Formats: sequence, C-alpha cells, structure tokens
Amino acid sequence: MITYGHEKYIRKAIEGVLMQECNFEVELILANDCSPDQTDEVIQEILLNHPKASWIKYFKHEKNTGMMPNFIDALKKCKGKYVALCEGDDYWTDPFKLQKQVDFLEANPDYVLCFHQVNILKPDGEIVDDFITKVPDNYKTIETLARLGNYIHTPSVVFRNIINDYPFEFKNSPIGDFFLYMMLAQHGKLKYIDEKMSVYRYGVGVFSGNSSLIMAKSNLTLFTCLLSYLKDEKIKKIIFERQLFSVMVLEKIIENQYESFFISNHIFFKTIKFIEDNHRNPSKILKKIITKLLT
Repeated sequence: MITYGHEKYIRKAIEGVLMQECNFEVELILANDCSPDQTDEVIQEILLNHPKASWIKYFKHEKNTGMMPNFIDALKKCKGKYVALCEGDDYWTDPFKLQKQVDFLEANPDYVLCFHQVNILKPDGEIVDDFITKVPDNYKTIETLARLGNYIHTPSVVFRNIINDYPFEFKNSPIGDFFLYMMLAQHGKLKYIDEKMSVYRYGVGVFSGNSSLIMAKSNLTLFTCLLSYLKDEKIKKIIFERQLFSVMVLEKIIENQYESFFISNHIFFKTIKFIEDNHRNPSKILKKIITKLLT
C-alpha cells in the first residue's frame, strides 16, 4: 500500500486489509511518501491501537521520492509468496478477498495474477457499478492486455511475487500498474473473479483531473517504455500500433487546444504551403502575389 496525501482515506484502506480472514500470514507493507497532511498521524494511531497492528510494516520517507520510486521500494520490501495491491485512497470490502484469490492461484499454477470486480465510489459519495473498465471475453492473455489496455483495477489485484528485478523502463513509466501487469502477464494467464470485493475512489487518484494533454503524453511515454522493455515481437507490434495512435491523439489535442497559436496557421507557413502545392503552376503563384500586393 503506497500513500501520499491520503489523510481522509488511509484509515479505511488499512482497515480493509486488517479485517482479512485467512489461513496464512499477512504482512502489510505501508509506504508513506512524506505526505504533507496528517496521513502519518492517522497511521501512527492505528499502529498504537489496532489489535492487528502487528501485521503492518510501516515505512515513511523523510523526503518525497515520487510515485514510482515509492511503489518500487514498497514492492521490493514484499517478501511473501503473493502480493496484493491497494493504494491508500481505495479499500477492500470482503473479509475473505485474499483467501479467495490465493486459493485460486494455489490451485492454478498456470495463472500469475488474479483480479476481481470492483465498485466505484463517486466524489459525491455514491457507490455505483464499475463504469470505468470493461473486462473483455478473452481477458486472460498478454495479447488482449496489450491491445485493449488496462481493464484491471489496482485494489483488486493479487499476483505471484516472481519479479526479482525491476527494469529502468518500469522506473521511468508514468503509469506503474499497467506496466507491472504486462511484466507479470509474460509469465502466465490472468484470472477474473466476478465478485465485488473492493472499492475504487473515482476522482482522487494521481491522474484524476489531469488534462487530456497530460494523459496523452503519459500514454505515449508508457508505450515508449514498454517498447524498450518488451522482447516478444508480436506484443511489441501491438504496443507500437498503440503508440502511433497516441501520437495522432496527442497531435489532435494540441491542434484543438492551441489552434489560434498553432504554427500551421501562421501566414509564413501558409505561404510556404501554398507554394509547395502550386509549384508546377507559377502563374497561379504570381497571380496570388499580385492580388496580395493590390490589397
């Protein structure tokens, strides 16, 4: 569990973990990236008073390191056979969530990751069905994940703790969860459980409220990092196609947002474009010049 500025939410997130009923040991790696609010005070109170506080290993950075360094540092501290994810603004709702997911992975060694359905908590407090993601029929393979993007909510994930080294591309990716799932999906299939066992807070995450331009740039950087990391040519081709599409989206966003300032509207470049289009018809160019001079 990574947290930053989650004073209002961290208690519910922690309690969702500590309420788990399991026939195995649970360790909560809790990484606070030097939150500027009262997140640390809330955590300290839980450490002092909760009957299951011994489950928690708490780490607080003295300086803010950033989301990805904090995420990677927390992942490296996970020593269990399986790792579950829940960021500090989301929370689990089913006390048997971990047991169900670990039982499945124990019985199915060809699967590397298990995720499930979630509810969405809107900013106005209403809890609704998931309107953000749609799990496709053929969701189990890395090909589908690469082609359709992230249909896995972070607080629903349990995966095998098999990644020993995190590449520099992962460290530089602005979107950590999808990159992690792609790394894992190279080693096995994905399993979806059609049960609502956690809640995702809509509108408070790291990308919530960001402009379409920032999101487009983040996607483009993500695909660039994945292309550098991946070895399978088939998967790289899928990501490359998505990268090209992201370039087109980014270009369109820039045109729409900065149309009045966009370089193609400048009179100089309009003139160059006119000459390029009519270089085989000099009389048309001359007529255009004379017209401009007379007006």
